[in-house]
Amino acid sequence: MGQFDNIDIKFLHGVGPNRVKLLKSELDIQTFDDLIHFYPYKYIDRSRFYLIREIDSDQTFVQIKGTFIDFSIEGTGKTQRLKGVFSDGYNTIDVMWFAGIKYIREQIKTGVEYVLFGKPGVYNHMYNFSHPELELLSKFRQRSYSGLEPYYNTTGKMKNSRLTSKVLKDIEAGAMQIVRDYKITEHLPQAMLERLHLMSLTESILNIHFPANIDLLNKARQRLKFEELFYLELMLLRQCHQREQGSTGLVVRSVGHYFNTFYFSHLPFPLTGAQKRVIREIYDDMRSGRQMNRLLQGDVGSGKTLVALICCLIAVDNGYQTCIMAPTEVLANQHLESLMQMTKDLGINIRLLTGSTTKKQREIIHQQLTDGTLNILIGTHALLEDNVQFRNLGLAIIDEQHRFGVAQRAKLWTKNTLPPHVLVMTATPIPRTLAMTVYGDLRVSVIDEMPPGRKPVKTVHRYLSQRLQIYDFLKQQIALGRQIYFVFPLIDENEKMDLASLEAGYEEIKLAFHEYTVCMVHGRMTAAVKDANMALFASGKAKIMVATTVIEVGVNVPNASVMVIENAERFGLSQLHQLRGRVGRGAEQSYCILLTGVKLSKDTKKRMDIMVRTNDGFEIADADLQLRGPGDMEGTQQSGIPFELKIANLVTDQALIELARHEAQQILDDDPELTKNENFIFAKNLQAMKSQVHNWSEIS
Repeated sequence: MGQFDNIDIKFLHGVGPNRVKLLKSELDIQTFDDLIHFYPYKYIDRSRFYLIREIDSDQTFVQIKGTFIDFSIEGTGKTQRLKGVFSDGYNTIDVMWFAGIKYIREQIKTGVEYVLFGKPGVYNHMYNFSHPELELLSKFRQRSYSGLEPYYNTTGKMKNSRLTSKVLKDIEAGAMQIVRDYKITEHLPQAMLERLHLMSLTESILNIHFPANIDLLNKARQRLKFEELFYLELMLLRQCHQREQGSTGLVVRSVGHYFNTFYFSHLPFPLTGAQKRVIREIYDDMRSGRQMNRLLQGDVGSGKTLVALICCLIAVDNGYQTCIMAPTEVLANQHLESLMQMTKDLGINIRLLTGSTTKKQREIIHQQLTDGTLNILIGTHALLEDNVQFRNLGLAIIDEQHRFGVAQRAKLWTKNTLPPHVLVMTATPIPRTLAMTVYGDLRVSVIDEMPPGRKPVKTVHRYLSQRLQIYDFLKQQIALGRQIYFVFPLIDENEKMDLASLEAGYEEIKLAFHEYTVCMVHGRMTAAVKDANMALFASGKAKIMVATTVIEVGVNVPNASVMVIENAERFGLSQLHQLRGRVGRGAEQSYCILLTGVKLSKDTKKRMDIMVRTNDGFEIADADLQLRGPGDMEGTQQSGIPFELKIANLVTDQALIELARHEAQQILDDDPELTKNENFIFAKNLQAMKSQVHNWSEIS
């Protein structure tokens, strides 16, 4: 039973039966604990009163105390407005209302002292206020929020029911009085608080809502963020420990014929040091006797597919079947072509299972899976179908894993009596500490080295007005024997405007390059037409491919050395980097041209500058997270974070994540089961949290 479970928030001052329903439906606030952990999203300094003569154009909000000395109605009909003249005792300023005039005129009196708070505007070269906040000075002094006033997120439905940020502030003020009276039971031991110089939980909650100054606010934030991240890391690391102790894995005893033949006779190029290191890490996991659960990060073109194949060969050498699951048919087909090419002399049985696989082909696949003669099965979501049963699945590889939900991925683990070893791959690198948190208890391997001989893609930013010069450059490249991609932003397959833009662009490019064959690929084409056009480009017969982001993954044409990305401002950094990875795969110098309009937002300009400056996927991913924030991270919730973070930020709080992980690791190294007296507080809080979260780690 929680400390405040007996407090029904319906009976708090300012709540009541109607508002308690709104709090639940709109903000998921159901308990007193929910309420005190619903934090403000911003603060405004209300500690200072300004004089009217101190107002200038640089100020966002100002606060003045004084009286209204006059009111007048100006204009008629729809243009009618109420003007009040407000005096601070020295100067006056106009205050305007354009709605609710009758109500405001009845409520506000002349000669009574008010606190006026708002954003100054300019009209006829004079400062004024429109619809400012007004409060009786006597009331303001009674409840004095001292310095930084909190502002809380609300919804349109709440505002329509007059449950505004101001009302929430009053409700939270009442809740804080209860917190002061009863104190919150501490979640961290006193020794840890003192060693890390952290504020107590009670003081943190009081100061996160109503801080007297910025220093106290920062200390409250630091404490609450640390606690959140500490319990997150403690939970993930403990789950990792328990899984490794309790999960029996299929044992890979040695490398054999397939691995040795391929490694010593058929490698398409020498492995990089990073690839060798990663293969060793995976091999060590597979022979440890415990189930492997590993994340492989590698930038576009770093050689993840080759690593995946070598791991498959190790599994096949030990009598196990393997599968590779990709998010799209295009990427699944690409994996099939790559693996078939690399293993053509090995006698390995590799097949493809997608939504397009015929009934006859499916029957062969099902038969070979169950009799064990099918070594490697590549596919899409079709691999998850109930009738897809393996004889002895030893390794499951998932590419671009963030595109699959937890429940989908979990179905793969049931395809064998003992769960198969799991390798999830992503070409969207994120910082290592963040990866260890976002992806739960997966061990992290990183290919941080590109194959030798690859020239970095030269990236330039150009404007639409420079299109003719770009066309001249592209013709020079084609004359040198190169091929060109034009990528258009068909973000939503149903957006008619985007499709029209793509088709218009296709016609213009065909006209400008009439002497060459131009093909087009987009998501609304049938698979047969799409494949035919891709084959036309891959064969070199078509010199230009006009496409949407369907080519983001899955098209590998080494001779294509130039990519033009139309309306590049409509793409995120990570997607631009993924697209750019389609060129630069041959020995020749490659180029990526980012084409935009002239009017760009500050963030868009930053994105273009970053793309031009660097080819480093980790730097780009980090910048992308900084620009977009963690709320936009693909798959975060389903990939390992077992509960929603209320205040910590996985992108900007890297130092705190590392500290929290270090503290959690030290505790578990000394007491893995948290049975010691001094660790009772951690065990108790983890147990309480377990009832609120999903144990994602077992299936991530």
